[in-house]
Amino acid sequence: MEGGLGELDRRIVGCRACPRLVAWREEVARTRRAAFADWTYWGRPVPGFGPADASLLVIGLAPAAHGANRTGRMFTGDRSGDVLYAALHDLGLASSPVAVSADDGLTLRGVRITSPVHCAPPANKPTVGERDACRPWLVRELTLLRPTLRAVVVLGAFGWQAALPALAEAGWTVPRPRPAFAHAARHTLDALDGEPGRLELFGCFHVSQRNTFTGRLTPDMLRDVLRAAARAAGLPENDRPPGARRG
Repeated sequence: MEGGLGELDRRIVGCRACPRLVAWREEVARTRRAAFADWTYWGRPVPGFGPADASLLVIGLAPAAHGANRTGRMFTGDRSGDVLYAALHDLGLASSPVAVSADDGLTLRGVRITSPVHCAPPANKPTVGERDACRPWLVRELTLLRPTLRAVVVLGAFGWQAALPALAEAGWTVPRPRPAFAHAARHTLDALDGEPGRLELFGCFHVSQRNTFTGRLTPDMLRDVLRAAARAAGLPENDRPPGARRG
């Protein structure tokens, strides 16, 4: 698999490897939700979002059927994204606290967002086989980011289980037995080849509506993990009061 991140993103968008996911994402795009009846849905795999020289990577689960599967950009157009981008904005890592469409002008600073499964799955639950079929994309993305990548935040246990073998394939040491997922977990991964490239790995509860509505994950909990990861990634601190907006 040759080329840079731009070429990788283009190849991801054209992927049709998983028949169940292809059928579902395209059916959702045809039928649409009533609230978005005037939208032309993206209806394809959703590539990563953020600069090619990011030092911090956020790994989620998969696009939401009426979120990123509609807008074509990670965590854009749904309530999970509302929580994530608000936290990134509070830390000065996103230009806006809201993400509504791929052309809304939002940019990320030093951060890239991706997922281990690039197509919206039924009931937000990819199968293990679909996760594994999508792994080469994540491995390639990690490999391309490796020169600048210093920290990774994984949202949720599914993403954690997908990220660990991908990180190992991309050139970092993963302890045996593999560390269990936990919120606020932190592990240091050294480069396999002994060269510089130490990576700080963080776990965080997923920004799902179930977690945020029940208080299992609060905005403060999310910001604390992202703040620690940003520091590990060497990103300048630029905290603002929660909810504050740039002029």
